[in-house]
Amino acid sequence: MMRKNFCDNHTAGEIFLHMLLAACSLFVNGFGVYLTIQANIGAGPWDVLNLGLSKSLGVLYGTASIAVSVTILVLDVLLREPIGIAMFIDALVVGKAVDFFNTIHAVPACGSLTTGIPVMILGLIILAYTQYTYMIASLGCGPRDTLLVGLAKRAGKLPIGAVSIALLGCATLIGWILGGPIGIGTLICAFGTGPVMQLAFRTVRFDARKVHHQHLGDSLKRIFSIKST
Repeated sequence: MMRKNFCDNHTAGEIFLHMLLAACSLFVNGFGVYLTIQANIGAGPWDVLNLGLSKSLGVLYGTASIAVSVTILVLDVLLREPIGIAMFIDALVVGKAVDFFNTIHAVPACGSLTTGIPVMILGLIILAYTQYTYMIASLGCGPRDTLLVGLAKRAGKLPIGAVSIALLGCATLIGWILGGPIGIGTLICAFGTGPVMQLAFRTVRFDARKVHHQHLGDSLKRIFSIKST
């Protein structure tokens, strides 16, 4: 019998427990992001934007990441896409986790492709598995994934892959203009994240399409014991 691969959120206690699961997953996810940056061979598309914004404004990476995530959340709302409580956790935790690992100098920046590529791939593997543990909390997808789905719905017959490339291309271009680092690592992240994640999901027999994420309104009703009318 196939095991259920996601969480129920029927009570306030379950929701708080799964919020903790999402927060812990996203903190470790931040370490994966940190590794892809410390690989020092070009950051992933969204991190090119975050790092470029950080450099141009003179703020911490985490602050820039939160600003970008909140902006994307607003776009998600304007596109009338479903919002989950974990999306706010995502917006706050990942960037500040990267700041934490930067502060403690967890891993030195790589000095060559020989070390940089393995560190980049390790980062992507961590991102993939923490994406799984984050998603099984069933409290919402990430802001960027939600934006991609929202744009794809409105792109007519344009494949979601093409929409993804366009979105990542825009993030990379703006980040590069702001001074963000691009390189072979940017390409590895752009084209390798999906396959690595798919392989990781396969190892834990996880189908993301079967997860029914709880909307923010439903989570709040259960937390505050508000009965539906």
